[in-house]
Amino acid sequence: MPSYADLAQRTPPGSSWGVFTSASERGMANFATAEHVRTAAASVQRGAVFSLDHALDAFDPPMARARRAPVHEILSSHPQSRDDVLREFYLQASSQVDGLRHRRASGYGFYDGVPDEQVRAGSPVLGVQRWAEQPIVGRGLLLDLEGLLAARGRPLDHLQGPALATRLLDEAARAQGVRVREGDLVLVHTGWAHWFLQADDATRAQVRRARRATGFAQSLELPAWCWDHRVALLATDTFAVEVLPVVADSPFAASAPEDAGMMHQELIAKLGLPLGELWNLTALVQDSRRSGRWDCLLSVKPLHLTGGVGSPPNATALR
Repeated sequence: MPSYADLAQRTPPGSSWGVFTSASERGMANFATAEHVRTAAASVQRGAVFSLDHALDAFDPPMARARRAPVHEILSSHPQSRDDVLREFYLQASSQVDGLRHRRASGYGFYDGVPDEQVRAGSPVLGVQRWAEQPIVGRGLLLDLEGLLAARGRPLDHLQGPALATRLLDEAARAQGVRVREGDLVLVHTGWAHWFLQADDATRAQVRRARRATGFAQSLELPAWCWDHRVALLATDTFAVEVLPVVADSPFAASAPEDAGMMHQELIAKLGLPLGELWNLTALVQDSRRSGRWDCLLSVKPLHLTGGVGSPPNATALR
């Protein structure tokens, strides 16, 4: 398996295209093998269960201005029955997992070189259903950046939307006495989603207008960290995983000009990394702080939507 330094020499630079010779459309989810699932099952000792999804309408209005919360309508064909429908259901308006169709590698194509004409409704190629047909399951490892920085006397000021350095992941792991293993599903807790949902209307409106959110600084370090640790999924409780607005010195300003140099194309389109955003990690981190346990058995099963771009994660942690 090549290192990230090796991937940097490929075309496109930093891509894992062609590395996974079987089930290639699952991308880095392939790192969570059957053996990793069996090992992760040992994390379940108490039978405690945690949902990691916020409600579909929790972020109303959503942070992304092009999306909106769904409208739930109950229907009845006769007085004794009920059906329901969701109108305007944007699958990435609340807790979500970004599929490999979500971002294209500018100038090259979608993950693994899939051409544009195959990325359409009804076509299964790179669809999020690949992670529904075979859910992403393995050891979930929670890294508590909020707790780490608070203990250092530098609590996160989410109103300012701080940019987080990748090195904090290793520092949090050391502080928690854990080690990131190949095949892990890494969960990063910053407290952002909880803070945003508890904020008053004026504060939320201010954050949305500024499109400002805590996240990882755009850098080569985060893609390298994810690939060289062989993680199968990276999920955070932040809006976009990466900081917004994009840092002024983003190394991707020229290669991803459409979104001002964001890392999404590096993580999704080039590496094939399942990327989780706006996850509900509050109860899980509270349990970890009480128990000192930071691992869990984690199951992620998106909607079985053929050709889906993204989906609620339907993520469940068990301890």
